[in-house]
Amino acid sequence: MPMPEVGRSILKNSLVLGLFAIITVGSVTLLRQATAERIRAAEHHAQVRALGEILPPGSYDNDLLADSIQLNEPMLGHRGPQSAYIAFKDGQPSAVILRATAPDGYSGAIQLLIGILTDGRLAGVRVIGHRETPGLGDKIELAKSPWILGFAGKSLDDPGEARWAVKKDGGQFDQFVGATITPRAVVKAVHQALEYFTANRATLLSAKAPHNPPTDEPQGSKP
Repeated sequence: MPMPEVGRSILKNSLVLGLFAIITVGSVTLLRQATAERIRAAEHHAQVRALGEILPPGSYDNDLLADSIQLNEPMLGHRGPQSAYIAFKDGQPSAVILRATAPDGYSGAIQLLIGILTDGRLAGVRVIGHRETPGLGDKIELAKSPWILGFAGKSLDDPGEARWAVKKDGGQFDQFVGATITPRAVVKAVHQALEYFTANRATLLSAKAPHNPPTDEPQGSKP
């Protein structure tokens, strides 16, 4: 018996809707994959730039992202595995960049990259994540203030144990007007990172063999 007209119409509409759903899902999947690739590429280059800002030009010649190890150290504020990057120059380790967390910022945890040269001096420090108060605590960002540059060249012995604090606490480092908690947290985290490096220097500096950097990425010899 011929299928009623209504039945044929429902079947036709169902097929059209099914085909539309398949095309839509496929398009969304392809778009998501393409977007994910672009995001990964952008994140990769952003990480390379961030790491390159910390180490002095010419101080390394390897691919920092390739020469990374995983650490899970409470002393660095880790609550899970975090990458540490080993810099090499002419096949020899020249520095380590540690990821650290200052858990006691005014508005929560502050994420840091801390570069330490093999002799224990700080190459540089950068804030890569925080929720501190705009106009006050956010001066830990290089884009807002040069305060973070004051760590370069410092070590455990310079300025010495008692001076590793903000000036309000008798230390060497400036606090911000109306905001002491934020710089205090950063100073403490950087000091602890130096202590961790000193205690684990041999292990960190022998952890990887160097990888040459890809030619399309910034290298240590460039500003």
